[in-house]
Amino acid sequence: MATGSVKWFNNAKGFGFITQGGEDDIFVHYSQIEGEGFKTLKQGEVVEFELRRGPKGLHAAKVLRSHEHDYSM
Repeated sequence: MATGSVKWFNNAKGFGFITQGGEDDIFVHYSQIEGEGFKTLKQGEVVEFELRRGPKGLHAAKVLRSHEHDYSM
């Protein structure tokens, strides 16, 4: 599992991006967020995920909220 922090996430559109310190941003779709209830992420939130390469580039799958919370961004 890779670790990164949420760069931004748009609830209305259901997607956003995760950053891994200087590397390319990673696309994340709400359907890949694990857990019950409303699936959203907060800017700066630390997440763990599987990194996948698709036809449009890198994207996150099986996104889990980490026990660490860094909302400092």
